[in-house]
Amino acid sequence: MGEVCHRAINGIKPRKNGFVKNNYLYQQQENKYCYPEEKVHHIACNGGMYSQPFNESFEETPMLVAVLTYLGYGILTLFGYLRDFLREWKIEKCHIARERGEQKGNLDQHEELEKLVARFLGVESAMAFGMGFATNSMNIPALAGKGCLILSDELNHASLVLGARLSRSTIRVFKHNNMQSLEKLLRDAIVHGQPRTHRPWKKILILVEGIYSMEGSVVRLPEIIALKNKYKAYLYLDEAHSIGALGPNGRGVVDYFGLDSRDVDVMMGTFTKSFGAAGGYIAGKKELMDYLRAHSHSAVYATSMSAPVVEQIVTSMKCIMGEDGTTIGRERVQQLAENTTYFRRRLQEMGFIIYGNSDSPVVPMMLYMPAKIGAFGREMLKRNIGVVVVGFPATPIIESRARFCISAAHTKEMLDMALSVISEVGDLLNVKYSRRRMLPSLDQSFDETTYEEDED
Repeated sequence: MGEVCHRAINGIKPRKNGFVKNNYLYQQQENKYCYPEEKVHHIACNGGMYSQPFNESFEETPMLVAVLTYLGYGILTLFGYLRDFLREWKIEKCHIARERGEQKGNLDQHEELEKLVARFLGVESAMAFGMGFATNSMNIPALAGKGCLILSDELNHASLVLGARLSRSTIRVFKHNNMQSLEKLLRDAIVHGQPRTHRPWKKILILVEGIYSMEGSVVRLPEIIALKNKYKAYLYLDEAHSIGALGPNGRGVVDYFGLDSRDVDVMMGTFTKSFGAAGGYIAGKKELMDYLRAHSHSAVYATSMSAPVVEQIVTSMKCIMGEDGTTIGRERVQQLAENTTYFRRRLQEMGFIIYGNSDSPVVPMMLYMPAKIGAFGREMLKRNIGVVVVGFPATPIIESRARFCISAAHTKEMLDMALSVISEVGDLLNVKYSRRRMLPSLDQSFDETTYEEDED
């Protein structure tokens, strides 16, 4: 279909699109739309370019007419720092897009990532996607449809809510982390079936999160698994905030409770929080992954994440697993747990009302008054501390809050400085609402029952 321009091979600016015009394609013929049979056969054989590896310099590659790069960036233009970066991370030699009808743009690095994610979670198979939000919103419609029932926690993320609505399933909401509310809905679903016809539901799917991003609460996973087994339902677990942040091995809420990952039907997570990258994953049984590869809009129509992003995820995940030959990953997981406990305890000692599980690195501090949202954020920023302040509609209108996200990269000095500023701004805006202040303990272990009442 074309030869590589010799100027491009020699490192000179190529003519036009970098290829020499094929004389055969442009020669004058009696009928320009009729080609000799043997020549057509020869051209068709060149269609195997998708399984051929790039050469060392990216220059001697086949002519690409199936790649969405309208201005040509990314084809014969990988040079300078980008090329050095790719060589440094050993991702310059990779396989070009394998255009199987349902898959667009997968490299050998993507296959390595998916196998690593499956091994990290202890499941049979996994899929990686380029966007975390779409991992939920585009995959849930492939798992449920008309005649199915979705039971969703009232505080689920917007991506879960959107995915449930797009599925056209019947949606019922249970109270946050309330097992009595969930069991009542499950029992009613079994007894009454579908509206009007009272036929049994084709499928009952429970949607929950590992850590709820605005509450800091951890899902009561053992009880939910018991209920889903009792009523023959399916469980979809979103670990966007819990993967890498919970558990002795940093493998999420399943690891945190010491459960078997096979008890969760669909495991979802993102690479944006703990892995410092982008995208998300779905993991579970091999049959489920094969089904999603053929039916999920996110798998069929979306493009894959870039190779450097994949390499970032693979490297950080191997570090957490200890496969890089160091203990840095394990130390980071332990440091995060220590920082979380320390930060939460100090806020409670100061008299702030905080929500969530004591092991959750997501720490919501209640402001309540909508008028104090902007003031708290501005006063903190004046003191060189950036915080996230959240109000309606992300929270109820009179439950505004500031959200702190603790990291293993925070040192004790950093946390103490932030706590000092938080206390100062808290006094300024009068948001230390707690009437029970915990007694500070220096050498003693933390005891949740140790309080002293305010004089007022």
